[in-house]
Amino acid sequence: MKKIVVVGSLNSDITVYASHFPAPGETMIGDKTCFGYGGKGSNQAIAAHRCGGDVRLISRVGSDMLGKDLLDYYKKEGISTEYIGISETAATGCAIIEVSAETGNNTIIVAKGANEELSAADVRAAEKEFEDCDIFLTQLETSMESIMEGKRLAQKYGKPIVFNPAPYAELPVEMFEGIDFITPNETECEYYTGIPVNSPEDASRAADKLMEMGVKNVIITLGKRGAYFKGELGEWLVPTTDLKPIDTTGAGDSFNGAFCVAYAEGMDIETAIKFANSVSSISVTRQGAATSIPTRKESEELLKSYYGIEI
Repeated sequence: MKKIVVVGSLNSDITVYASHFPAPGETMIGDKTCFGYGGKGSNQAIAAHRCGGDVRLISRVGSDMLGKDLLDYYKKEGISTEYIGISETAATGCAIIEVSAETGNNTIIVAKGANEELSAADVRAAEKEFEDCDIFLTQLETSMESIMEGKRLAQKYGKPIVFNPAPYAELPVEMFEGIDFITPNETECEYYTGIPVNSPEDASRAADKLMEMGVKNVIITLGKRGAYFKGELGEWLVPTTDLKPIDTTGAGDSFNGAFCVAYAEGMDIETAIKFANSVSSISVTRQGAATSIPTRKESEELLKSYYGIEI
């Protein structure tokens, strides 16, 4: 079992499903509301755990009912809570999610809350986990100092780094330097490179820009178009499956957590992307974020039936 260290967020999700997204100033009636568990760090950690990884999540929640509920959920899931701190001054992070019943696409507003209090000292307290981990994964829903400290420790011990640059934030140039894999979606890719990604050619140019910034390998997730890779071993577009989405919340997170496990287990990059596509594809056929993430067995079955790969 490969060890995945994650510096990332824990949020409580409030999801509203509706026929369409409201226009500015519009009040509309939604179809239904769901309450669940989320945060990009948490979703990615749970995906890695369900794919067979030994996960250590470094995060923070508030000392409120939502925080307690999240900790209870993690214990039931079987993921260590050793490095999940409790803030006495900030509320548990929260995400407000709108989902289109027609397309399954979403819009999300995140209030970081206690996630913003995660400090470099909190990450250093888990340094022993970096020493023997197999891969480090992080995103942008905690403080920048916590993210940079995680990157520093991973590089100190020579561990591969997967950086999901979401949600968009202004970043110091040194954040990109030495990143083994960066995994933006097409929107985030445009934010960081200034290049709209509407075709494989656009993706190639955007990837070149990211590599000029110091990244070794680029994986751009393209929704129903699949995932585009460019890096040290070449470039290719990996198509995704033909499963119909009903809720895309957490799709990218599922992809990232699954990719980390697959790559840490020694799968080649293309196979690791296909495995991650399989996990993500199943997740979008279900409602919710953490609740939609499939098991390893389900993901392997889709990998075999769609891509013809048996692992």
